[in-house]
Amino acid sequence: MKNESIMTQHTAADTLSWEKTFPKSDKVTVEKVSFKNRYNIIISADIYVPKDIDKSQKYAAIIVGAPYGGVKEQGAGIYAQTMAERGFVAIAFDPSFNGESGGEPRRTSSPDIFVEDFSATVDFLGIRPFVDRNKIGVIGICGSGGFAISAAQVDRRIKAVSTVSMYDISRLKSKGFLDSMTEEERNKYLDQLGEQRWNEFELGEKKLTPRGAPEKVDENTDPISREFYEYYSTPRGYHPNSITQFTMTSDMSFMNFSLHTYIKSISPRPILFIVGEHAHSKYFSEDAYKLAAEPKELYSVPGAGHVDLYDRFQYIPFDKLESFFKENMK
Repeated sequence: MKNESIMTQHTAADTLSWEKTFPKSDKVTVEKVSFKNRYNIIISADIYVPKDIDKSQKYAAIIVGAPYGGVKEQGAGIYAQTMAERGFVAIAFDPSFNGESGGEPRRTSSPDIFVEDFSATVDFLGIRPFVDRNKIGVIGICGSGGFAISAAQVDRRIKAVSTVSMYDISRLKSKGFLDSMTEEERNKYLDQLGEQRWNEFELGEKKLTPRGAPEKVDENTDPISREFYEYYSTPRGYHPNSITQFTMTSDMSFMNFSLHTYIKSISPRPILFIVGEHAHSKYFSEDAYKLAAEPKELYSVPGAGHVDLYDRFQYIPFDKLESFFKENMK
């Protein structure tokens, strides 16, 4: 059957209640869609289009990946909606095993599958009659920045890439924050993961990693945890589908999977790395920028931290993003 990958397509009026962490724009329409990736996992997404779109024409499209542990109803949706206001077809999706997307066991985290989710979204967009399949770009926020880079290394249908507050989750898991993990610490953690696999196989007891965003903070909470708390655990960015935890044994895959091995191969397609001036995570983007080939740009947002670029419009450089994609997807 033609277009078997498309599972459901609904109209906004009868299926989509507004359960986002941001206000709805009156300049766009949004529909809930779902489709399968190559692992047969159903991906749930929201597609945003300009209200005055002429669907007899073809438009450039932007795929937005959510922060690691986030969902499409949060920052990714803000980016997708705003890019649609600026004339693009834009889509924000939930990664496999998380949010409204399918996949078991829940809260699994997989570098390979999270990268595949970007390509599956390219598949979906490329057969929309109003999308120019030669003008598809991606924006990856936080952990999705690393996955977006990895997807573009092998999926040449992606014509331009921007990362925002990028985290390289594979590097973080295998080397620790600021590459501080010792070999002894790495081996000790791998031994713990091996024991946990036996527990899961024998007893079926899944164990989750600690929350990336704590539910409560006090005077002893470190600044990075406090920053994530202020977004994920307060009304500012809280969503029930986003608990910022994954299965513990998922970490094995990240510790064995490099996301940026072939970053130079993205050239001559351009990469725009956007970082906050004060972001604790900016070293991920700075190092990836050094590894990438031209054309590339590292753009620092004055005064911004890591999470500021999830949702704070006074910091998010939407003019920069609009010009980047329009100039590079002609």
